[in-house]
Amino acid sequence: MRLLAATDVERWIVLLPALVVGAGLVGGVLILLGRAFAVTVRESGHPRLIYLGLLGLAAAIVVLTYLGVELPREG
Repeated sequence: MRLLAATDVERWIVLLPALVVGAGLVGGVLILLGRAFAVTVRESGHPRLIYLGLLGLAAAIVVLTYLGVELPREG
């Protein structure tokens, strides 16, 4: 039983650097996209319209999910 636990610990030790680097890459991309979106909203002539559009999209997703609508799957 101890051998199995040691194998799990070794696997986590090997995977930990990849997980840290992967999380850093995802975080960096999210920061980059967030800053680009902020600049786009700031430079647009109608930032309220953009926010209302995002709010409407989120509301539509919530309502359609609540109603159980599913997208067709490719066979």
